[in-house]
Amino acid sequence: MIKIQEPSKPWEIVYMDWVTGLPPGGDRNYNACPLIADRSTYHPPTYELAERMIQTLEDMGRRLCAYGIEFQDCDGFTHDWCTLLQALEFEYKTSIHATTNQTPAILEKG
Repeated sequence: MIKIQEPSKPWEIVYMDWVTGLPPGGDRNYNACPLIADRSTYHPPTYELAERMIQTLEDMGRRLCAYGIEFQDCDGFTHDWCTLLQALEFEYKTSIHATTNQTPAILEKG
């Protein structure tokens, strides 16, 4: 059995995956988005849990794209999935997770 390497600080061990096949978005018509996850004492301790977290983020992104390539908000500003990625990240980091009963932002920053 191989022992899982324990990180000594945040962002020492990083997982990365790509969400592809998205509708073109942004100024350069991006059709993919990287998902980057840190493995520290505050994040999933195993590869399977990291994969589950990546799947959750991927599902959130795909649902965002399902509403159409572009839409207008109540103030008349036009948005596509690229311009809403920061809002998606904020939503994820401030949502209470079932396994920890805390938000990722609280666990990471205190």
